[in-house]
Amino acid sequence: MKRVLIIGVGAGDPDYITMQAVKALNRVDVFFLMDKGPAKHKLRALREDLCRRHIEDRVYRFVEAPSPPRDSDPADYRASVDRLNRDKQDVFERLIAGEMKDGETAGILVWGDPMLYDSTIRNIAAIAAAGRQAIDYEVIPGITAVQALAARHRIPLNRIAEPVALTTGRRLAEGLPPGIDSVVVMLDGEDTYRRFADTDMEIYWGAYLGTPDEILVHGKVSAVAGEIHRRRRAAREANGWIMDTYLMRKPG
Repeated sequence: MKRVLIIGVGAGDPDYITMQAVKALNRVDVFFLMDKGPAKHKLRALREDLCRRHIEDRVYRFVEAPSPPRDSDPADYRASVDRLNRDKQDVFERLIAGEMKDGETAGILVWGDPMLYDSTIRNIAAIAAAGRQAIDYEVIPGITAVQALAARHRIPLNRIAEPVALTTGRRLAEGLPPGIDSVVVMLDGEDTYRRFADTDMEIYWGAYLGTPDEILVHGKVSAVAGEIHRRRRAAREANGWIMDTYLMRKPG
């Protein structure tokens, strides 16, 4: 039997990793990495730094495979995500079959928490269900970018006795969910907050949370939407990638 550990490693700061995750790192023989090109070399470097900091007296190795390409403008978004996940499952299954011995443990390091807007659990579960590989798997939670965002801005996510919704930029483009005054937005590649620039809503935005490149902006959307757009574009051009999220809410 082979074992796979899906380990949430937090939003970027090496100190965000939990004690449970540290113990999991120290059980791993081989770490699987999806190579997303030279622009993402900092992400690999952060993973390697985590391992150097927290793994003691254990020999481990990294195995990297190209990440399947993603359609940036699909006609059918859900179908494109399904195709991408099938492609990722194929990559992970090949790694499990070819890069692990029976009895070994593999680790997949997931930014933030694997339970929130990440496909790794679904992909490994599908491999286990298919039965071609004799594997078991565990999931170790991590500190999400949502938690890091609120902590860095020193705010609670919700107001007293009020709900907060987690959604994507694609869904926010359809408008705020009914009855919701506070919304946390992830995976927004289209700067959807700018659609609310004629309102008095507040925004708490953060990029590269917990890393040396961290950027924080807060204010009325009407006042800071342009600044966020400029800084986001400049950061993406400088680094080749960006990880950002934001909380937007109606005034209390």
